[in-house]
Amino acid sequence: MTLPEVNTMYSTDDRCRELLERLRWPEGVMCPRCKDTRVSRLKEYARYECVGCQYQFTATSGTIFHDSHLPLPIWFVAVLLLCEAKKGMSAMQLKRTLWGIDRGSYKTAWYLCHRIRAAMKEVERPMMDGVIEMDETYVGGRKRGIGPKAAKAAKEVVIGIRQRGGDLRFFHAEDAKSGTLARYIQENVSTDVEVLITDTFPAYKSAVGDATHKTVNHLEKEYVRYEDGACVTTNTIESAFSLLKRGIIGSWHKISAKHLPAYLDEMTFRFNRRKRHDLFIDTLRHMVTADPLTFEKLTA
Repeated sequence: MTLPEVNTMYSTDDRCRELLERLRWPEGVMCPRCKDTRVSRLKEYARYECVGCQYQFTATSGTIFHDSHLPLPIWFVAVLLLCEAKKGMSAMQLKRTLWGIDRGSYKTAWYLCHRIRAAMKEVERPMMDGVIEMDETYVGGRKRGIGPKAAKAAKEVVIGIRQRGGDLRFFHAEDAKSGTLARYIQENVSTDVEVLITDTFPAYKSAVGDATHKTVNHLEKEYVRYEDGACVTTNTIESAFSLLKRGIIGSWHKISAKHLPAYLDEMTFRFNRRKRHDLFIDTLRHMVTADPLTFEKLTA
């Protein structure tokens, strides 16, 4: 989906709402409260009323779009911009693109971005198998007046797991100790994994458990090794980390520890669907099935 196509196909609220109805109720309109399929359409505002519980609702009730005063065409353009921005898009850039320099509110754009990110959170995460690469990285600003070890400890830990030919997952972790790494492995990596590849960070030795474990020694300038016809490297997970950091440095510039998981969800959602032609539609599908995110909850 391209920007001209979105502007042409979904230029009105009615066209946008029609698509959202199809995505939310592919087998027919259903009451979101009691799940009754006996509903009647009201003339006013494309509203429905449930015959069973008399609840009135629309296609956006109880979704990420809930209680929004923004026109749906603006929502659709914002979704496309975030979907197609490989390194992400800042709220300020979104504001300038949608409303210009002197119009619109930064707070509105920021809230809009976070509601889209909330829908990008993966609910179902099947266990990963095959060849798995795992690594950790540290994000955050430079700390002046302290040593390298203290500066590293003051940053936020991000753990990355990537299945070759499969999905990528990022996690905001409290630390990179062996117990923490073991927990993420147990929750995401299948017990019959073919091989788990990491660098020589000592914590991985006990964290991987009984899984077949191979390492590359970056301290000795080793980045790729071919062993028994297999490629032993962590380059693919490190390339994903590189993309994340380009997003932080070049697009978002500064993100708080509180909202870091939301940015990680956005990056992995987009990365795992980068080759799909229905990325835009799939994002909208997640938005009409995700729970609403209030501003009070976001800023609590």
